[in-house]
Amino acid sequence: MLHPAGGRGAMKTLIRNALLLPCTPDMPVIEAGHVLIEDDRIVSAGAGPGPGSIDADITDVEGDIVMPGMVNPHAHLPMTLFRGLGEDVDDRLFRYVLPMERKFVSPRMVRVGTALACWELIRAGVTTVADMYYHETEVGHVLDEAGLRGVVGQTIADFDPPDHASIDEGFALTELLVGAFADHPRITPSIAPHAPYSTDIAVMKRVAQWATDHPAVPVQIHLAEMGSEMAWAERTHGCRPVEVVDRAELLIDGLIAAHCLHLDEAEIGRLAEAGVRVAHNARSNAKAGRGIAPVAAMRAAGIPVGIATDGPMSGNTLDLFAQFGPVSMFAKLLGGSRKPMPAVDIIRMATIEGARVLGMDLRVGSLEPGKQADIIRIALDTPRLQPVYDPYATLVFAAQPEDVTDVMVAGRWLMRDRDVLTLERRKVLRDAGQIATEFKAEMARIDGGTS
Repeated sequence: MLHPAGGRGAMKTLIRNALLLPCTPDMPVIEAGHVLIEDDRIVSAGAGPGPGSIDADITDVEGDIVMPGMVNPHAHLPMTLFRGLGEDVDDRLFRYVLPMERKFVSPRMVRVGTALACWELIRAGVTTVADMYYHETEVGHVLDEAGLRGVVGQTIADFDPPDHASIDEGFALTELLVGAFADHPRITPSIAPHAPYSTDIAVMKRVAQWATDHPAVPVQIHLAEMGSEMAWAERTHGCRPVEVVDRAELLIDGLIAAHCLHLDEAEIGRLAEAGVRVAHNARSNAKAGRGIAPVAAMRAAGIPVGIATDGPMSGNTLDLFAQFGPVSMFAKLLGGSRKPMPAVDIIRMATIEGARVLGMDLRVGSLEPGKQADIIRIALDTPRLQPVYDPYATLVFAAQPEDVTDVMVAGRWLMRDRDVLTLERRKVLRDAGQIATEFKAEMARIDGGTS
């Protein structure tokens, strides 16, 4: 085995006989291709079997798909523990979720929820994820232990969040996060003002200045997500959320904006001009009845758009396969044709374009010499995936997380033959179950003992 959990392993790995999708700009399909890895980097990737005589761990993947690890540019990982809670209750956010967050969200809860999320991400071939939540230093540590790559954003908000009682405390937590992961090879600290309506202009201006002083730290925010946000912006500022953020001088190059459903043509142009990147959460948005983001228009304007899941409370899953169909189908419904959002563009958004959203496209997102060896194998030996006329269409409309068999990050195997090497399955599930029991008891108390 190349990299046992916790071990460094061999210096070189050669993957042969792959249906190779390198996700380079022309999005080629290479049959019987290879990838050669040395330490944590890709040495070569392309047609043919690779070097004939080499001292390496050689894996013949027998025609399976080999591609870059997928990138999920917006999630709330610890909220795996809220998955499925109160699904049919109209006011579940205010009835259950917010009060339970204030009561239960702690470093322990965050660690347990993130471990469960990491298991799900690895099993689904997601190797890079952007998170924004509370006690974010704990999220970073768990991602690191699991071997994943991540952008970890400390949420700052004014609605009595569970880990800071004031905006000053929120900034202090961000400083601690940055200190904990300075120069880390896989974990990137981030500051995450929650949304325009939960920070307002004064706080966002402070974030903008902080970002100027910390240019290597990404900024994440929810933006133009829902009708109530639009109403707040009009009522409070006489404009729309994008303009509110612009007035706060936070429409900055590299800003990671989640959702962006309610945009007009001028706002799309302003986001493109400012260098904003967008994390698109199609399934979560639709499940909440909030609308369909103008993805085609944003991409046509030059805005990088990645495919994201949102939190597991909202979208239920953290895999991108569950997002592919909705992203493509919603665009086709808007366009009244099969042509919008072709399958190849979906996979581009899930890999190299998603990496660009996070400012990581020079390191990950495609299989090219010099880039990090973040690689996944997808087996094609199930009837559901045969025959394969177009591997991009197969991935978008037929593949599922269980088709991912092997996952590598930075040259280290995190999963081989569906066996996750960096997490203890029984502990992950046991810990999550214990907290779920506490949640159930609190829901019963809130409901006065009624079902």
